[in-house]
Amino acid sequence: MTRIIFFDMDRTLLQINSGMSWMKFLRERGELSQRKLYQAYFWHFKYKLSLLDAEALAELLVGDLKGETDLSMREKADAWFARDIKPWVSPQGRTFVETHRKEGDILVLLTSSTQYVAEPFQTLLKLDTSICTRLSVEDGRFTGSLDTLCYGVGKTVLAERYAIEKGISLDDCVFYTDSYSDMPMLKAVGTPVVINPDIRLRVMAYLYRWPIHAW
Repeated sequence: MTRIIFFDMDRTLLQINSGMSWMKFLRERGELSQRKLYQAYFWHFKYKLSLLDAEALAELLVGDLKGETDLSMREKADAWFARDIKPWVSPQGRTFVETHRKEGDILVLLTSSTQYVAEPFQTLLKLDTSICTRLSVEDGRFTGSLDTLCYGVGKTVLAERYAIEKGISLDDCVFYTDSYSDMPMLKAVGTPVVINPDIRLRVMAYLYRWPIHAW
């Protein structure tokens, strides 16, 4: 039986939070003020507690990009990915990916991060596809809005849509993640697996008797 194996990225296959890494990168380049960097730390803290209004924040951040070119973003993102992301891929995560690959499973990156890190990460680990947050681009420039927000319940909707396209039930799927915000997806799949969980997710994993791994 063919299964879909969904992998979260940050703090799961990747040992760091890519969003904070990106903010530090922009700060180094002089494209982000110290105040906004501190604000990003505050947002990250709320995210860890699953208290963040992700949709409102995403719309705010994307709005700031209006008019910037997709090409300039990809150039910056490629430089950042090579220096600050590639070294932090989890060795244990790679092992699990390869184990599932040998078993003939479909390997999918399922992340709230944007296409500018999800797609190169998918390529790096040779995953079958990536389902992620996507920024709207028209005529090579950002419109200031989102095409897709892959977060919370929305992440589950996108994953289920993909599974239906493949003729596979989520009951026959596996999902690896670290975040409490992914509870809807964890409850939707047949085999939820918790990786490096935040405090709230660890409690839920114990209650539901889900396996917990430290990568």
